[in-house]
Amino acid sequence: MLEIDPTLPAELGPLQWLIGDWEGTGVLSFPVHGRTIEHEFAQRVAFAHHGHPYLTYEAYAWLLDDELTPLAAETGFWRLARESRPSDAGPGMLPPEGEPAYGTAEAVETLRRPDGAFDLQALIAHPAGVAELYLGTIAGPRIDLATDAVLRGAGAKDHAASTRMLGLVDDHLLWAWDLAALGQGLESHASARLARVTRNEAGEA
Repeated sequence: MLEIDPTLPAELGPLQWLIGDWEGTGVLSFPVHGRTIEHEFAQRVAFAHHGHPYLTYEAYAWLLDDELTPLAAETGFWRLARESRPSDAGPGMLPPEGEPAYGTAEAVETLRRPDGAFDLQALIAHPAGVAELYLGTIAGPRIDLATDAVLRGAGAKDHAASTRMLGLVDDHLLWAWDLAALGQGLESHASARLARVTRNEAGEA
């Protein structure tokens, strides 16, 4: 049975270990037009909740060069993947109707798969006109995701598919990202090791 922080919506029980601010460093390595682009970078990631059954996600990365050149930014929403219910908000700004269908730990347990994992959905948007819809699983402190769909604007660079793995190891958030883009099939793209950042009373990290 899940042990859920009573201040969280019950559906966030499987995701609660992600909540907080994380910062660390990583390595980018990806083949582009016959050469391999390699860089070290720093990254800050924040998972937060606002009383709803999903987490908000923000990530910023910058090169570890003399100018600390901005590298990438992402924003999105992470939640358990399940069928919608009348008690869910939307579409648009329509409010929920009735009591939450998964408002208790016991109800959330009914979403657990036979293998012990929960189905997971993550929507991640990039500022250059790409949005990725990931489907996958969360099993304890490990997440495995693969894109179900990638939406690209007319001016966006080729970005066909991605997989991501995240895990909590020795109180650090480790992640690895494989990418299919720029005519390449799915290749190792980037990885990082992040430590949890403590905020002070003013809310500053």
